[in-house]
Amino acid sequence: MDILWIVLAFFFGLGVRQVGLPPLVGYLLAGFLLASQGAIGGEAVQRFADLGITLLLFTIGLKLDIGGLKQPSVWGTASAHMLLTVLLFGAGLYALGSTGLAVVSGLDFPTALLIGFALSFSSTVFAVKVLEEKGEMSALYGRVAIGILIMQDIAAVVFLAFSTGKIPSPWALMLLGFIPLRFALAWILERCGHGELLVLFGLSLALGGAQLFELVNLKGDLGALLLGVLLAKHAKASELSRVLYGFKDLFLVGFFLNIGLSGTPSLAEFGMAMLLALAIPLKVGLFFFLLTRFRLRARTSMLTALGLANYSEFGLIVGAIGVSSGWLDSGWLTIIAMALSITFILASPLNTAAHDIYMRIRTRLKHYEHPQRLPEERPIDVGDARILIFGMGHVGASAYDNLQKKFGQDVTGVDLDARTVASHRSAGRKVVLGSATDPDFWSRLHLTDTRIELILLALPNHQEDLQAARELAEAGYHGKIAATVKFDDEVEALQQAGIHAAFNLYAEAGSGFAEHASGLLTGQPETG
Repeated sequence: MDILWIVLAFFFGLGVRQVGLPPLVGYLLAGFLLASQGAIGGEAVQRFADLGITLLLFTIGLKLDIGGLKQPSVWGTASAHMLLTVLLFGAGLYALGSTGLAVVSGLDFPTALLIGFALSFSSTVFAVKVLEEKGEMSALYGRVAIGILIMQDIAAVVFLAFSTGKIPSPWALMLLGFIPLRFALAWILERCGHGELLVLFGLSLALGGAQLFELVNLKGDLGALLLGVLLAKHAKASELSRVLYGFKDLFLVGFFLNIGLSGTPSLAEFGMAMLLALAIPLKVGLFFFLLTRFRLRARTSMLTALGLANYSEFGLIVGAIGVSSGWLDSGWLTIIAMALSITFILASPLNTAAHDIYMRIRTRLKHYEHPQRLPEERPIDVGDARILIFGMGHVGASAYDNLQKKFGQDVTGVDLDARTVASHRSAGRKVVLGSATDPDFWSRLHLTDTRIELILLALPNHQEDLQAARELAEAGYHGKIAATVKFDDEVEALQQAGIHAAFNLYAEAGSGFAEHASGLLTGQPETG
């Protein structure tokens, strides 16, 4: 039966995708429908869910910059937000208990604080999915959001360690051996190639590491995360993350399906879940306020806050522990699951339209900005460049090198990842930090006062190209624009948006390869 439920989840995911929502919303709805018919999650769905979370945390670890957690904007925001949320939500639920509502009547203050703690988390699964779909995992706001989530996850692991009464085994100290062992793991990763051995190595490391941590009474998912971190600085870490992407997404279907299968709420429980969902603006506003106090721009703060505008799967884990320990009524687990699902549904379109929302209200939001800025948030100077290339990955870097041969120092690259910028600068390229989809980037650049005549968009996805075209039109740019696409049906939309030339990466790569190889027949083979 589990396989049939997964097939049903597929069709629900396909359906909601047609109306602009992420497929995960469909998986949740499929679970609630099955639960309403009396279905109970089976072993296969649970196994899928567990594997999905483990692989998710492993791939997060592969991309994690530990140095980023040291930033006050990360640990300070995460700590202050969690403390304030627990107190505010706990006090609110305790006060609500005096109204006579059956669901909250009889709640004592410690129990209300426990529920507040469960609701203080934001969903790592949701945020990572949204950031990956938007291609903004490396953006500053994406890194800050992931850093805050990691801090929350650490708090959750500490809670689990104490609340379950499990004391780590003395053998847990042996896990410190993984630190020097990372050199051996890196050596193996280097020799796995690019095929099935790389996939098998990643799966073995994530699942095997999780199992080792479980054997010594530590959370297995924490083990997967830490093993990913050990390899995060390896040159093949990003490739390993990409090859595991499909497996992670497949298994996470089970996770979202399982949430829906957790139970069908009564009318009173549904009402409480709706009330909790309506309290999400409080979490969002608190995130925004704290992030701006830590000198992040209004745009970065708003995008980060919207990415965290939900409740978390860890809230369900906290709720489950509360129920099993006799601290909470079992109905609260259903309430939290339903509130989580509602916030996923509400937050999905908000994050899809986040850039447009900011453009509409940016004037008001800027009033809350701190007078000082972090180095990554300061104005950008592109000098006397005539050509700008946005996105300095493999395609952008190749375009930069070719254009520089023709136009010399008139070419400047732009990328939103500080590490990518630093790498290109050390290689002698003129690259600055920025984002084509950031309205403030263009306003700080004063585009009409520059010599820029050509802009190349080598961005990760189609939506970013469209957003960049809108920003350029808004900034009054009248020069030429070229963009890369992956599918032919994207070309027309880009042309309608004002982009003059769109190049299909796969088609152009094939043409270039043919041109390159044709020299073998003419006796003049290319070597570049």
